[in-house]
Amino acid sequence: MKVVLENLTKQYQSRNIKGQTVTAVNNFNFEIPDGQLIGLLGPSGCGKSTTLNLISGLETPTSGRIFFGDRDVTSLPPEERGVGLVFQNYALYPHLTVEENIIFPLQNLKGAQKMTKEAMHAKAMEVAHLVQIEPYMHRKPREMSGGQQQRVAIARALVKIPQVLLLDEPLSNLDARLRLQTREELRRIQRETGVTTIFVTHDQEEAMSISDLIVVMKAGELQQIDKPQNTYDDPANLFVAQFLGTPQINTFEARIQDGRVFIGDEAVLEVSGQKDRPVWATVRPEGFIHTENGALTCRLDRVEVMGRDVSVVSTHPAMTGRNIRTIIAAEEAPDITGETVRFNLKPGKVFLFEKDSEERIRL
Repeated sequence: MKVVLENLTKQYQSRNIKGQTVTAVNNFNFEIPDGQLIGLLGPSGCGKSTTLNLISGLETPTSGRIFFGDRDVTSLPPEERGVGLVFQNYALYPHLTVEENIIFPLQNLKGAQKMTKEAMHAKAMEVAHLVQIEPYMHRKPREMSGGQQQRVAIARALVKIPQVLLLDEPLSNLDARLRLQTREELRRIQRETGVTTIFVTHDQEEAMSISDLIVVMKAGELQQIDKPQNTYDDPANLFVAQFLGTPQINTFEARIQDGRVFIGDEAVLEVSGQKDRPVWATVRPEGFIHTENGALTCRLDRVEVMGRDVSVVSTHPAMTGRNIRTIIAAEEAPDITGETVRFNLKPGKVFLFEKDSEERIRL
């Protein structure tokens, strides 16, 4: 099911200032293709969960419209939208067994949709097989691990065959290893069912690893929509560049002068045709080439061995953060000694942004 958000806005009354409103989602426009998994990504408070609640019907938009396919669902209650919801805290009924939790949404069906006990049991077993929890159908939630409980919550959301599956930070309560396993399961389940899925997270690694498209948000506004790798390789603005990537992209105060980019007094990149002006120059950690006669000179702090790769930590007066982090091959580590370290920059890993607007400068 295709989902379209058209000029979607949600405002709340300010709790602190009478008569003033707070905008949680601001004039949101995007289309979610049928059968894809979309990651809603951004820092805490950017409006991700509010957007999800608007799509589900738990919140009413201040303005704008929501379409499922060609159907305008803006004014429909949640139960009439055909959505499945999975929350961060699982929200399972502790006194019911796994099977009873899964069946619960089916028990509320009426009229032609009403199902027999046998049909409900068969449907529960079908989704339990999909999420691989068949052996636990007679357990109570407290007798299961966090990852197993999350699978029960997903099964309960899927049992009614929703048109759209909505996941609100479903992995936040899991430990690191279990998060990795569960996100792989989420992707498998989504592919097998083909249901359009919207996945809210502040964890960029989660969003990039399982999403067909990611939607990057900031302060209620859309920043960029693209495939995960494209967003990483071609950020639309400084916020997107800084938000995506671990370690974070390195940001320098720089200037364009005479067709070259200068960081401090050193020319590090050719940019013919660009007018002279101050800019932000950002370099991905993997965008540095360690070489004795490199264009950029930094003060060496330390070298951190990470196995296959090595992280070189250094400083520079033009760097906006505390440290510069560069990722190089481990075999180069023995050559890095002394007070300074020098690098050339890979042009494809360097992005320039306007100083004031922070919009991308296309080279």
